[in-house]
Amino acid sequence: MSGTGGAARWFSANPDKAWVEKFFLFYSPVWMASMAMMMVTGWDKTWGDGALLWHGVLTAAPVLLGPALLSRRFGTGSWADSYWLKANLYLFVFGFFGNYFGSEYFFDVLGMVYVYPNATTTLDAAIVGKGGQTVPVIMYLYTHVYFMTYHAIANIVLRRLRTSGIPAAGLLFPVFVFVIGYAWAWAETKAMANPMMATSFYYQKMDLMLAYGSAIYATYFIASFPIYYFIDESRDRRWSLTQAVAGGLSASMLTFFMLDAAAHWVGSL
Repeated sequence: MSGTGGAARWFSANPDKAWVEKFFLFYSPVWMASMAMMMVTGWDKTWGDGALLWHGVLTAAPVLLGPALLSRRFGTGSWADSYWLKANLYLFVFGFFGNYFGSEYFFDVLGMVYVYPNATTTLDAAIVGKGGQTVPVIMYLYTHVYFMTYHAIANIVLRRLRTSGIPAAGLLFPVFVFVIGYAWAWAETKAMANPMMATSFYYQKMDLMLAYGSAIYATYFIASFPIYYFIDESRDRRWSLTQAVAGGLSASMLTFFMLDAAAHWVGSL
């Protein structure tokens, strides 16, 4: 499982993947600052639906447009064979699932509530869930940048493990997947459950969320990190665009099963 030989490294031996991951890391503080500004200023309450959608688009667009514009200088192949496009397709598919279907579990099982009366453009499942809550489209856009950062950093940590030469790296890989996934789930839960967000986002069942919510949210990343990691990890085994989409769909279905299992578990407590 240490796999690739040579010295331990943080970034991929595939240069087309390495520069994109560095771009994702570079952009991460930018979107975080943008979201922090929204909370501090209260723009999420004062802006109308159109302004919120534009903010979402402008926050998410650099994840796609930045690498597209820089690919001529740093890329090593055509757009159709580029890692940045495959990564964006995967994250779009997985993030769409997370909002369209996955949010329903957090609404019904953990009492998650969105309070965005000014975000009138919504999209969520028609049958899954009890239908009492809707998902603003801006959440799909914000999720894209959240997941970009979570997956990029998971890649870097998992790669360091796999190239470390540790004999037990194969056994430790799933352990690291769980730890990193839980850490990101806990960090986002902690960031969202703060007084500045209380009028926009809260949990009716905060006791369940604090006790089990991070572990339930971590199912997203336990399913996704191992699949996403291997996209174009080797220069000699590059994925097609179709494989990238299929990978996102596979991670989505795995998450669906684990969310439903978690709902049974929490419901029996």
